[in-house]
Amino acid sequence: MAYGHGKVILFGEHSVVHGRPALAKSVPNGAEVTAVLSKSGLTTLGISPWGVQLDTGPTPIVPHEKLQAALKIARDFYDDDVELTLSASMHLPGGAGMGSSAALGVAVLRAMDEARRIERPEQEIFERSLVWERVFHGNPSGIDNAMATHGGLATFRRGPEPLSERLKPFVPRHPPRLLAGYSGPSPSTALMVQGVADLLARKPEETNKQFDAIEAIVNNGKLALEQGNMRDLGQLMTMNHMILASYFLLSTPELEKMISAAKGAGALGAKVTGGGGGGCMIALVDSDQTYASVKAALAALGPVYDV
Repeated sequence: MAYGHGKVILFGEHSVVHGRPALAKSVPNGAEVTAVLSKSGLTTLGISPWGVQLDTGPTPIVPHEKLQAALKIARDFYDDDVELTLSASMHLPGGAGMGSSAALGVAVLRAMDEARRIERPEQEIFERSLVWERVFHGNPSGIDNAMATHGGLATFRRGPEPLSERLKPFVPRHPPRLLAGYSGPSPSTALMVQGVADLLARKPEETNKQFDAIEAIVNNGKLALEQGNMRDLGQLMTMNHMILASYFLLSTPELEKMISAAKGAGALGAKVTGGGGGGCMIALVDSDQTYASVKAALAALGPVYDV
């Protein structure tokens, strides 16, 4: 059994695409994949509970052409005649800002290695899964597949350096207790990333000031986690959301309802997570009572996940 973690971004989505730091937390066991030798002459992939069946044959599998293309890329990494039947179990919503495609990619690549009895360095898994991610997201920062590969809580910065120099895991004084609420489908992450890139091109000075503010929030958020200051952490989450929603226009009425409901039920802070335009929001809670209240408030509006 091979695993890939999901993730939520606490601070720094979109600015991370442009070289600024972000802070993320993994969601354990986002994807699980098993592999056995195939009898079909093709590498195949079945994904539950999504009900998806793919193979590396020449026939396009509609509407999953991107997944099929990613599977073919994964197979092409190996110069051999080993074909596998891959079975994946997903524990994350797709296209929701929780890193489902990266979790699946890392788990698939690890399962393909395990079947061949290959032990591959983490850096190589990261590099290969980044190629997989480009199929879905065009210009990914690498944070999703970095967290899918490594797990834990970490800061990440895009760049040419090895992953070990850009992904900086750290241990918080108290692990943050988070809930994610799913507001509904979101547009393509590639489209949302391109929208922010277009804004940067049109208004470079203003946009870089917003990136500066988000970078300060990332740094202060890490400090709050190291000190165990959950109240400050919640306030920083809300501040980050205000920038994402007001300047980058990444929120939606459904997300705003969930964020308002979470804060009304006692959450210390709440924000959109991931590409935005839909998908998930996250809320920070500090007690069992607040957890129950916030979970009930979010569940009245959509699916809820412990993260």
